Amino acid sequence: MSAKLQIDPHHARYQSKGAVISLQQLLIQRYAAKTLEYIAHTRSIAGISGLHLSKMRGRGIDFEEFRPYQPGDDIRLIDWRVTARTSRPFTKVFREERERPVIIAVDQTHNMYFGSQIAFKSVIAAQAAAVFCWLAIDNGDRVGGLVFSDVEANLVRPKRSRRSALHLLNQVFEYNQRLPEVKDPENQLPHDPAFKPGLAHALGQIRRITKPGSTLYVISDFVTLDDKALQYLNQLSRHNNVICVMVYDTLEESLPVPGIYSITDGSRKGALNTHNSKARIRYREQFHERMDRLTTEFDKLQIQLIKMRTNQLVVEQIRQWIAKSY
Repeated sequence: MSAKLQIDPHHARYQSKGAVISLQQLLIQRYAAKTLEYIAHTRSIAGISGLHLSKMRGRGIDFEEFRPYQPGDDIRLIDWRVTARTSRPFTKVFREERERPVIIAVDQTHNMYFGSQIAFKSVIAAQAAAVFCWLAIDNGDRVGGLVFSDVEANLVRPKRSRRSALHLLNQVFEYNQRLPEVKDPENQLPHDPAFKPGLAHALGQIRRITKPGSTLYVISDFVTLDDKALQYLNQLSRHNNVICVMVYDTLEESLPVPGIYSITDGSRKGALNTHNSKARIRYREQFHERMDRLTTEFDKLQIQLIKMRTNQLVVEQIRQWIAKSY
């Protein structure tokens, strides 16, 4: 596989556009996922097919290392040749190959209902979730997840079936359709009095269905990432493969060319003046400072970060991540 990736213009037909996504657009992502299968399998690690490498160690087909015997280890895994050579008992450790649950957390809060080109962040997040969902199903993994908004969240327990994937995607679709109805989420009472909006609450819920050895995708703009959310990510990343997908719009990265622009949040209107060069520079610096903080925090936790822009093809951005990471 060449290191240089060429964007296939045919993949543009899989790209979702606009402020909301349709169920049909989520279903068609199965064909987008098919275009990624070849590169995913050819770049598999240690002979394990697919995108996921379990952090669980156990008996499997892929030898990983020798290590000193510890109380409780299976004596059948003691390597007697190494033991005789070192005069200390050593045991074999294998990287376990097995069916891996894939959990997909999708942010559909009001912060995601924003975009300046091609599609809103909420639409890109939904499309990326669909691609990962179909990749998991085609790889024979159990798939489940959580979709959360400002007022509620819905858990879908992982199952190895097309029906489970459809149930999750239907939840993504329904939550995405409700976003235009959210006018003032700060003053809107949640359906569940115990519900607390934000990433921390969503990750707390995710822990209920995530078993050790799972792969977890968290798709969000991470605006509500706080110390509690980082604590949950730390706990989840210890025994799972966690991948964070940070969705952002070009208008969040840098201001448009100098001018006066009309802006609206759907109910109020205003004007944006971008003539001030110092303000433009500081605006861009603040975005990159935030991105650097995210990268640093996730690196500490050994969490992979995919940066996904709203004005680029979702399938190609995932393709580039696979090629670079594996």
